[in-house]
Amino acid sequence: MLRWTDSKKFSCAPPPLFPLPLESSLPSVFDPLYPGMELGRASVLLACVIICSNVPCPVGGHLYNNRYAGDQIFRITPTNDEEVQVLQKILGRMKVDFWQPNSLALICQNATVDVHVKRNDTLDLHARLKQQHLDYRVFISNLQKEIEKQTGHRSSRKRRSESQYDYEVYHSLEEIQGWMSEMNRTNSHLVDMFSIGKSYEGRPLYVLQIGKRSRHRKKAVWIDCGVHAREWIGPAFCQWFVKEAINSYQHDSVMRRLLNQLNFYIMPVFNVDGYHFSWTTDRFWRKTRSKNHRFHCRGVDANRNWKVKWCEEGASSHPCDDTYCGPYAESEPEVKAVAKFLRKHKKRVKSYISIHAYAQMLLYPYSYKYAAIPNFNCVESAAQNAVTALYSAYGVRYRYGPASTTLYVSSGSSIDWAYRNGIPYAFAFELRDTGFFGFLLPESLINPTCTETLRAVKAIASGLLKKCETDRDRFPYI
Repeated sequence: MLRWTDSKKFSCAPPPLFPLPLESSLPSVFDPLYPGMELGRASVLLACVIICSNVPCPVGGHLYNNRYAGDQIFRITPTNDEEVQVLQKILGRMKVDFWQPNSLALICQNATVDVHVKRNDTLDLHARLKQQHLDYRVFISNLQKEIEKQTGHRSSRKRRSESQYDYEVYHSLEEIQGWMSEMNRTNSHLVDMFSIGKSYEGRPLYVLQIGKRSRHRKKAVWIDCGVHAREWIGPAFCQWFVKEAINSYQHDSVMRRLLNQLNFYIMPVFNVDGYHFSWTTDRFWRKTRSKNHRFHCRGVDANRNWKVKWCEEGASSHPCDDTYCGPYAESEPEVKAVAKFLRKHKKRVKSYISIHAYAQMLLYPYSYKYAAIPNFNCVESAAQNAVTALYSAYGVRYRYGPASTTLYVSSGSSIDWAYRNGIPYAFAFELRDTGFFGFLLPESLINPTCTETLRAVKAIASGLLKKCETDRDRFPYI
């Protein structure tokens, strides 16, 4: 489903105010830094049979009723303000699905624009871009084929998932929730599963608490994945983190220390309704699935719905836009449930981490303005340690810095909300890649992506066990 573009005015980020020594690079599937092609499937045995009935089966040999056949992904690079305006005018007259950035108004000079264009509009866009002499290339020439290649046919997925749980394939919501129950049942010494509420469509919002049981009040880390439905690598990472935490507890001294001294709250799928919809109907759905009484368009951007500078710059007030902020702050039951839980436990939660894709970045507040946070030195040091640890795995480079200057300005974001509510270390990861695959990161790259990201998260968590001096009188402040 393609979304309308938004006419609300935004400003592009100025040159970064903070050092960004690590630059993104385009990956190649044949690059030795991406070894997932050759690695075996890591898995643990499941005692229960995973429910697969709600996974969409190929219709006529194709997924999603072959709805993406002939659709293309364009990468366009405007080199000056005039070209920005021309491109905005061209795309503003079409129905396109923005991949990067996520709205028309965020197009900036010398920044790539990735858009999903329906097959009936591709020839027209080719002609217009050539006529205006705009620099572009087609990244994906047939989107349906890439979708088929990402996961293979679901029938073969089902066969290899029934006997053992495979962490190197993408899983449906039903499979993930079944896996969560099994982790809770078989690892009661480290795992506790609970629900913090229900989604708009009535699905439970499950969280796993990971950590050694203790009488003392331990510091805690919150990690959520799957805020935006189409970013499937997010839930894959949350599952990977839980698997590694449990399996390495006995032999990895770093992980054992973390689980002994910290609790981790893991929410593998934040946007359960949207994630389910991305499996059954629209692979590139982003928002929640709440209904709007005035428009036919459904859903709210769950990362623009938080009660911090709500619906200001970087968010849309139009329900048909991908960055729609909602009718009011915390209108979405998923956002409200997480906010309520974090408020209740804010004295113990010292780090908030949200996993997104794609861009290869590690972001921290502020998202909504160009300014340094009061404890900037501590957070900047934690980010640098994290991207260094990530780089040590396969040499993949991440940019890091404040979200407003490193990516773009946005209001109502979860990291700004977490920071404002007293969580001193709030981060958003944008995982692989930088556009070669986009939201269709192959299953062969789940292993290396999750392996390197785990190193970064462990570095952030380890930093919480050390003291970092900051001006306590000024924090928190927003």
